[in-house]
Amino acid sequence: MQYVTVLSTKTTEDTVAHELHAEDRQAIGEILSLHGHLFDGGHLDRLGEIFTPDVVYDMSAVGVGTFEGIEAIRSAALQLGPGNPVAHHVTNIVISGEGDGQVTALSKGLMLRADGTLASVTHLDTLRRHDGGWRISRRVISPQRAPLGGAHLADAGDR
Repeated sequence: MQYVTVLSTKTTEDTVAHELHAEDRQAIGEILSLHGHLFDGGHLDRLGEIFTPDVVYDMSAVGVGTFEGIEAIRSAALQLGPGNPVAHHVTNIVISGEGDGQVTALSKGLMLRADGTLASVTHLDTLRRHDGGWRISRRVISPQRAPLGGAHLADAGDR
């Protein structure tokens, strides 16, 4: 069995190392990937496989709103109908810590729209163990609309 040491901070003064099994890291990556398969395939009856019942799904930065609970997410997806992306792709997954049974995962998302355009977002996910596995309990989606996070040559001295 492989272990990966992950650092998390409980307070600004105390840093605690937690052991996160390689199997957990793989399971977390699979949950993040399964999201795209379930939504793209219209398997909205299976959202409990990736979300906790009390999940908060925050898409306010892309103008869609925030949804609380699996049924609210399912309803929003159905209401959006053909406005949903045709394909969701997740990449660049970085698991930054575990504490109190929670993990934070940062990832990039690419979404192919029906009109052929592509959108890029960042997912900031909190996952926790639920129902025998890892589940997303909070997802915040932020659009990526400017190169270099908006940094410009004029700002080079500030970074």
